[in-house]
Amino acid sequence: MSDSGRGCAKNPCTPLYGLMRRVGARLQLTLSRLSVVFATALVLSCGQVDQPPEASESEELPISAEQQRLEAFFATTWEEDLARAPASASYLGIKDQQDQWNDVSEAFQLESLEITRQRLAFIEGIDTAQLSPERLLSYRLYRLDLERTLAGAPFRHHRYIIHQFRGPHTSPISLLVNVHTIDSIQDAADYIARLNNLPQYFDGVIEQIQIRMGKGLYLVDWMIPKIAESAGNVLKGVPFDDSDTASVVWDDFTTKIDALAAEPAVKERFLEQAREALLTSVKPAYERLINVVQSQQAVAPAEDGVWRFPDGDAFYANRLRAFTTTDLTPEEIHQAGLANVERLHSEMRAVMAELGEQGDLADFLNRVRNDASLRFDNTDEGRLAYLDAARTAIDEMAQRLPDYFGLLPQSDLVVKPVEAYRERSAGKAFYQSPPPDGSRPGIYYANLYDMDAMPITDLEALAFHEGLPGHHLQLSISAELEGVPDFQRHTRFTAFSEGWGLYSEYLAKEMGFYQNPYSNFGRLAMELWRAARLVVDTGLHYKQWTREEAVAYLIANTPNAEYDCQRAIERYIAMPGQATAYMIGKLRIVELRDMAQEALGEQFDIRAFHDTVLGAGAVPLDQLEANVQQLIQTTLASST
Repeated sequence: MSDSGRGCAKNPCTPLYGLMRRVGARLQLTLSRLSVVFATALVLSCGQVDQPPEASESEELPISAEQQRLEAFFATTWEEDLARAPASASYLGIKDQQDQWNDVSEAFQLESLEITRQRLAFIEGIDTAQLSPERLLSYRLYRLDLERTLAGAPFRHHRYIIHQFRGPHTSPISLLVNVHTIDSIQDAADYIARLNNLPQYFDGVIEQIQIRMGKGLYLVDWMIPKIAESAGNVLKGVPFDDSDTASVVWDDFTTKIDALAAEPAVKERFLEQAREALLTSVKPAYERLINVVQSQQAVAPAEDGVWRFPDGDAFYANRLRAFTTTDLTPEEIHQAGLANVERLHSEMRAVMAELGEQGDLADFLNRVRNDASLRFDNTDEGRLAYLDAARTAIDEMAQRLPDYFGLLPQSDLVVKPVEAYRERSAGKAFYQSPPPDGSRPGIYYANLYDMDAMPITDLEALAFHEGLPGHHLQLSISAELEGVPDFQRHTRFTAFSEGWGLYSEYLAKEMGFYQNPYSNFGRLAMELWRAARLVVDTGLHYKQWTREEAVAYLIANTPNAEYDCQRAIERYIAMPGQATAYMIGKLRIVELRDMAQEALGEQFDIRAFHDTVLGAGAVPLDQLEANVQQLIQTTLASST
């Protein structure tokens, strides 16, 4: 693997900072409640930043014909994309095609790539000199997304279409249960139609699995039983068997139909139609999918990393660029991980001293790992207690947000346990965004399958990461932005969003949380977990570590339970590169804040900084630096 020639920075607390400084750009920033106008240039995929024209009061200038052409293009392509992805549209609260699933067939994928090429050709023909600064930002974001898609196209079959963590065996059920509301007769009919259309969706999934098998791109051997188990869980309960328990979909549908304002005869007809769809469409489709997945068992490799794939190193490099929005090499990321693990171990020793703990850090980590008093009981009562405590932490955080943020979300947030059918394979916690219209709340899911993996020490930090001021704040603000094209509100850059989530854990300390030293230790443990991810992700996919070696590293260097470590490593194997984005993004946000504080001194306003970070939606890390640079320039200029 080639080295870019950049070494780690000397500051042990921030070993990536020197690697990631690239750009400075002039822009003009105006913040309102839900509107941000940028006079800026956006980082191109190669990491370069164009200088924008001199800042001006662009909102007072007439819109050029070229900009009108671009905005019409944005609107048209957004509608086209929604029409081509009905399941994705459902998550946005759009019901136009809610009887359909996304098409994942090979023909559809090839067509999508051709559309991407055509759109890039159109974009390249735009005269950017005629665009307002804020629309230039939109232009660059859109172009970057097209270029990112095409850069990943040679490796599109390298990505697992199904794995134990998530995939088409669980995502349709999650959509039906959590997204597909039944508020009308049509909604109910569409729900049933979706059940009957599931075999067609699975046809595309199976085709993609078989294409990968033909190229030698197999699942890892241990993934297969886990996928089969999760898929099989969907078929447990009434009407699939004679048990006393309803299956997850039947329970969901009957509950929603019971609440529907309709005649009893109409409800009964829907119930019969749903039962028939489950038995004649859903059940055979799932059985077929399970059989195809299990057919790989005899040939699936034991090696875990994607280095085993044809062009595996190039694929992994592509994943790292996509997730981190940097060109850091695997070795640079690995070394940054080692440096940050050591930094956090040092900070943990300080907490040990505060607690009056003596001895070796490794011994203390092991004591925390096995201390039952630091966990809720592994019972229904313990799970309810965990959820109540998480809700309390989020409620207390909500009261303090106005002191640190000007931009605040309008959408509600709820805390829920991960559903039983997917809890054994799902991650520790995750967040589901609300639609832009606020018709559904944002959801913080906590996986309470094994309470040993959800220690009380981590509870606050986890709630702040997934809820407030983390993902719910960031993603809701993005979705609620006004004055930007629709696509821009929903653009995702993992290093930005997950970096923000991790930064939120860090920020909460300054906001007065983690009063119990064990909670502060938990915060450090959560950050340590993300630092260790840099080590094990690159270890697995670049240095050819085995799953067992990666698990052993986490057990030796973190206080997390062994089961938690095993499940995490399996996630990193299934989603190469994704886990590196958290720490890299957080480090960058902290550095940019330090830069702004140093430049502005007493003029530094934490609310203005946070609104600058969040106020344009998700952006690459280089662009984030440009935004903060302009905040500095604007603030300094206003004081002269």
